[in-house]
Order: sequence, then structure tokens, then C-alpha cells
Amino acid sequence: MKFPKEINTYCPFCKSHQVHKVKVASRGRRRALSAGELSHKRKLTGHGGKRAGEKTVKKQGKRQKVMLQCPKCKKKHERVLRGRTTKKIELKA
Repeated sequence: MKFPKEINTYCPFCKSHQVHKVKVASRGRRRALSAGELSHKRKLTGHGGKRAGEKTVKKQGKRQKVMLQCPKCKKKHERVLRGRTTKKIELKA
């Protein structure tokens, strides 16, 4: 999926439209000691039967996220692109 390197959009901090720089937002790492992660690890342990986490279902594509940086105030904000896609975002000139 191709996306422009600069787009003219609204900045919620300046409350005006500016030409923003676009960067692909990288997803953060999950916290190893969060409650959900610990319970998921507990489910994976054990013998026999169906274990959680080993699914053969085809995953649905994720919605791509971009970081927009305002040239005026230098603040960053995210935008999630609508529609799910299996392809990564590629910035074009």
C-alpha cells in the first residue's frame, strides 16, 4: 500500500491545517509481565489437549497506522488508515 511522504492535514495542537511529515508508526513491544500476557503463558503450558495460541485460522489483516509530525509546533499525532490490509505501508515520494 503506497502512501505519500507529506500530506496537508489538520493539526489538533495548532488548530490549523499544515503540511505534515509522514512516518510509518512502529508497533511497540508487549509488556512481558502484564496480566494478559502472564495468563496467556499459563494457558500455553501443560500436556495434551488443545493448547491456546496454536490456531490454524487465517488472520485478518491489521489496520495500518502512520505518525504525522507538524512542521509548525513539531508535535506528533497518529492516524489509523481505514480498512484492513495485509500489506505494509510504503511511503512514496
